Amino acid sequence: MDIDYATACGGFATAYEGVDLLAAGLSRHDLLAASRCRGWLVADVLNHVLADAQRALIGLASPVPGPATVDFASYWRAFADAGADDEVPHIWAVRRSAASFRDGVGNVVLWRETSPAAVRAATAADPGGFITTQDHVLSVPDFLVTLATEAVIHHLDMTVNVPNAPAPHPDALNLAVMTLDRLGTAVDRPPEWSIEEYVLKATGRLPLTPKEQAASLGYPLLR
Repeated sequence: MDIDYATACGGFATAYEGVDLLAAGLSRHDLLAASRCRGWLVADVLNHVLADAQRALIGLASPVPGPATVDFASYWRAFADAGADDEVPHIWAVRRSAASFRDGVGNVVLWRETSPAAVRAATAADPGGFITTQDHVLSVPDFLVTLATEAVIHHLDMTVNVPNAPAPHPDALNLAVMTLDRLGTAVDRPPEWSIEEYVLKATGRLPLTPKEQAASLGYPLLR
C-alpha cells in the first residue's frame, strides 16, 4: 500500500505539533521525570526526537534520485535485521546531549525552534521526490510517515509520568497504527484496545497478557 503525500504530510505536521504542545507545557521537573524508554528521562526523549527533526531538515533539503530502497514499514525492519542490539552507547550519547543544557529547558527551546521548520520543509517538499537518511532512500511521503510514527510513539513515552499531558493527534496516531499494522506486530488486535494501548503494546512499551502473547508476532521497535 502506497501512502499519499497529503496524508503523510498532514500526519507528520500533527505529530510534530503534538510534541510541540507537550513540550511547551513541560516544567523543569517534568523534564526530569522518567519516560517509558529505559535509561531516558523526558528531556532525553525530547532530545532524541529533536535529532529526528534535524534529520528531517537535512533530508528534505537534500533530495536524491530514486528509486526507494525501503518504504515506511520496511525502513524499520532494516534496523532490526541489522542486528543492532546494543543500545547502550546510543542511550548514553543522547543522555549526554540532553544534559548539555543547564536545566533541560534548552531541549524544549531548540525543539520548538526546529520542529516548525521541519514541518515547513515538509510542506514545501516535492511530493514525488526522494530523500536519503541513515543509508536508506525513501520517497518523501514514506519518510514523513517514519518521522510521524517515531514522534507519536515517543510522545507517548514522554507522558507516562507527566500529569495532564496532551495526547498525540488522531491523524498522527493513525500513521503509527498503519506502520505497525504493516509490520505485523499483532495478528488480531483486540477490539477493547485503545489506539494508544495498541501502539504501546505493539512496540513493547506495555506488557502483553499470555493470551495476547499467543496472538502476537511481537515486533518491538522504535527506541
